[in-house]
Amino acid sequence: MMMIAAACSFLEEGPRDQKPSEEIVTDANSLYLTTLGNLYSLFGSDTDGEGLMGTYRGIYDLCTFTTDEAIIPTRGGDWYDGGLWQRLYLHTWETGEAPLKNAWNYLYKVIVSANQALETLSENKNLISDDEYSSWCAEARAIRAMYYYYLCDLFGRVPLVTSASMAMADVAQSERSEVFHFVKKELEETAPLLYEGRSNLKGKYYGRITRPVTHFLLAKLCLNAEVFTDDDWTDGTRPGCENYLREAIVWCDSLYGIYHLETDYSANFSVFNENSVENILTIPMDKQEYSSQFQYLFRSLHYDHAAACGMSGENGASATLEVLEANGFGTPGQDPRFDFNYWGGQALDLNGAKVLSSSGEPLVYKPLSVELDVTGTADEKLSGARMRKYEIDPNGMKDGKLIGNDIVLFRYADVLLMKAEALIRLGLDGTSDLNEVRTRTGAAALDSAATLDDVLRERMVEFAWEGLRRQDLVRFEAFTRSWSSRPAVPGESNGFTTVFPIPADVLDLNPKLSQNPGY
Repeated sequence: MMMIAAACSFLEEGPRDQKPSEEIVTDANSLYLTTLGNLYSLFGSDTDGEGLMGTYRGIYDLCTFTTDEAIIPTRGGDWYDGGLWQRLYLHTWETGEAPLKNAWNYLYKVIVSANQALETLSENKNLISDDEYSSWCAEARAIRAMYYYYLCDLFGRVPLVTSASMAMADVAQSERSEVFHFVKKELEETAPLLYEGRSNLKGKYYGRITRPVTHFLLAKLCLNAEVFTDDDWTDGTRPGCENYLREAIVWCDSLYGIYHLETDYSANFSVFNENSVENILTIPMDKQEYSSQFQYLFRSLHYDHAAACGMSGENGASATLEVLEANGFGTPGQDPRFDFNYWGGQALDLNGAKVLSSSGEPLVYKPLSVELDVTGTADEKLSGARMRKYEIDPNGMKDGKLIGNDIVLFRYADVLLMKAEALIRLGLDGTSDLNEVRTRTGAAALDSAATLDDVLRERMVEFAWEGLRRQDLVRFEAFTRSWSSRPAVPGESNGFTTVFPIPADVLDLNPKLSQNPGY
């Protein structure tokens, strides 16, 4: 399958398969593998910058370490990396940053592969039934639409490439609103043609785009319509989108009864989480069958803590002070989810025994001493609460990066909080939906009507480490707000950093494309 993977950039002339499809496709099974199977194999990865989640220096890092949710402190000689992590956190990134180039190339790699899959399906439709042809094409289009959703979110003004044979001369940049409408139309047209059941259960549709997944994406798209239909995000105004908010509620309601909140919050992230009633779309993981990796526990845990758990660690990613405040850390009202999501205090091994440092002292994380640069401080190696969300697989391989936990992309708690937010933005009451998410883990229900501030705080606590924070902050007009540990960036108040720059290499290769404002 990897032999027919698309070129990394749509900018190459004639980005076609190197091996003619007629030499590969001989029956329905090989047709599936070279089209949809190839696309799904690209959802995760073991290569930096590729995959929707699980790896470094790509989409997840752009959506996480640019926010008030997480930080990778410089710890002496560790984690400076040429200033990359500091620039992401401070919003002073440059147009040539590796995560930007990686995200752009990866997203278009899958889009080009989707275009090729549609062409291959058309050329070999005689190998499958009419119903299969219709649903497989719909699936490829829905995957392509999802990847354009990510491009619209991250880069705003991007080329819409819908043909495998499109030449560079025909590539043009579309306004953000045009990309939004394209994605919406594609999802609406393909949804009725897709399997109507769940995607996260093992079986024929495991890890695939099904009808409920498209409904989730449509809800997410409509909730962000005020952002995604704004073609000038630096003028201080946004278009009114009340109708889209009402539509978001309809899409959220369509998922009611298909999915439910897990009574055990941690079951969504356990080693065997395929039976979660809450997870809507996941990246299937299997130590023996797949090469996709989950590197975030590896990146976060202290070396000695990781070793005590049978894996390796890089002593990096930590929670911010804002996370501690949102969780009520250290107070009688501390949110129960803090201990699900973070190691803050004494580190424990898989048997619940206290972990000791290499010097024989108890290994105790210091959440409150986190800063962007902790070099030379007393807590240089121990500052910051660390990732705990995913259960450590005791049989994990490759330093704990090959695991049995499926990586969660979308889940039902997000549906409830999207609905709560849409209701509040429409002047209605979203308290019950928000409280349903809160009380599931034993957090106290709000005793007054929920506000948008409540929603934003709830989303930080509920979706810790899930790569959603940047989009939330942008939607709430808080992404460029200077939170306590991040100084304001000169000129940032016009919102230009809410959209990343088109990578410099892309502009160099295609003079028809222009840079986003502010860069």
